[in-house]
Amino acid sequence: MTDLLRHRFSLSRRRLFQFAGAAGAAGFALTLDERPALAQPIFADYPFQLGVAAGDPAADGFVIWTRLAPRPLEPGQGMPSQAVEVEWEVGTDAGFKDAIKGKALARPELGHSVHVEVAGLLPGRPYFYRFKCGRETSTIGRAKTLPAAGAPVAKARFGVAGCQHYEQGTYIAHRKLAGEDLDFVFFYGDYIYEYREQRLRNAAGGPFENPRRHIGGEIYGLDDYRRRYAQYRMDADLQASHAAAAWFVVWDDHEVDNNWTGDLDADGTPPAIFNLRRQAAAQAFYEFMPLRLASLPVGPSIQLYRRAAFGDLMGLQFLDTRQYRSDQPCGDKWGVCNELDRDNAEVLGLRQEKWLYEGLSASKAKWNVLAQQVMVMDLDRDAGPDYSANPDTWGGYRTPRARLLKAIRDRRVANPIILTGDEHQNYAGEVFFDSRNPEGAPVAAEFVTTSISSSGDGIDQRPDMVKVQAANPALKFNNSQRGYAICEVTPERWTTEFKVMDRVSDRAGTLSTRAKVSVEAGSSKVEVG
Repeated sequence: MTDLLRHRFSLSRRRLFQFAGAAGAAGFALTLDERPALAQPIFADYPFQLGVAAGDPAADGFVIWTRLAPRPLEPGQGMPSQAVEVEWEVGTDAGFKDAIKGKALARPELGHSVHVEVAGLLPGRPYFYRFKCGRETSTIGRAKTLPAAGAPVAKARFGVAGCQHYEQGTYIAHRKLAGEDLDFVFFYGDYIYEYREQRLRNAAGGPFENPRRHIGGEIYGLDDYRRRYAQYRMDADLQASHAAAAWFVVWDDHEVDNNWTGDLDADGTPPAIFNLRRQAAAQAFYEFMPLRLASLPVGPSIQLYRRAAFGDLMGLQFLDTRQYRSDQPCGDKWGVCNELDRDNAEVLGLRQEKWLYEGLSASKAKWNVLAQQVMVMDLDRDAGPDYSANPDTWGGYRTPRARLLKAIRDRRVANPIILTGDEHQNYAGEVFFDSRNPEGAPVAAEFVTTSISSSGDGIDQRPDMVKVQAANPALKFNNSQRGYAICEVTPERWTTEFKVMDRVSDRAGTLSTRAKVSVEAGSSKVEVG
């Protein structure tokens, strides 16, 4: 066996915690347990219809994921109420000549999903992986390990994507993203949408039969969420994107319910009842995402904020701006109200906030990235005589926003970059304590990446956004098409390339670069072009 791959141990869940302290000494793979299972099943249909994925890359490995689902849209997804043994392989080439191999259990409690934490690999290089079950073999996925923490790194190249409403457009942008050679992908959230089927869609010419429709009504229970994820995961373009690179995934609101915060939804559901929905949503999210065991949900809670180091080049802080947030101010309506200045408002929650500040203080990285969901720039959304805030962004939470910016400034965090989604538009701009009265140098630069499909085809810039950009000098670029972003990072410069589709209403759409926006190291000033 090549020295690029070392031996591994397969640990039961009981022994996993027993050996966790010493696990870094050798190559290994973690699975939930190794109890007796159905070892040689015969499937009526292909069991790997939902593809493969890798996630949470580290310097010595990553998670590899699949889910046995011969009939993905049926209750139980065509699987027996029994654990099934799945084989996995990781190799240095797609032929798997020198592969390491192991076995894991696809358990019915987790919808027959498989999460294998592969470690003991070499840093900063690509690997290939696949799964086998009975006579069936999955497609092949590819993932890169990160460079060793603190090691000198000359360049990073990664993708940013999110907001993929199935009913509002094809996933052709994912197919294009799969063609990029990337170190990883940051998926900022809104992987699914919880809404009921929309049979008709509106267009300039009137309503038309929607070619991509959700199955069923709004989703509430675990079976509902499982089927919705399965419908999304059956898309071949999305599968290609997952198979091309390892993803860091977090969630936003639609993985549970539109604009939810903490234990509150937008409909006034009693928190105890809404937490039952959160619990189903959290379990389904874990089941379908390439997440580590540390993110296994406990009731309605799931651990999603975490960090990673990309050599000495980037410190990556992945944030969760939904679970710990207080309710939106102003009745969640755009405008201005006294609640914008609430002293007890929270976005991250005090525990996550403390964790973030400690990580930023300790970071020696050249660039420090806050990868999160909702905009930090406090843009005036009205562009008229009166200021108007979007209460679902950090601009609706002025007290915790001020704490965040003060922590970045006072700790002299090196080259802070904020990566955001949610808006279904591309934005690039500078972050000040008060963008209406910008004083001194910007505290950070922020890049907001548009949606994969949500909001449909889009246009270059909406008429209302022309006015918003003119009214907000800190906002340097805006675009309202679909697509994704590519970030290229060197010790000297950060460049975000906004890649857009001319349309997503069909798979014949073409991709182009709309803008390249950059920040020079040592400055948070945003340069377009």
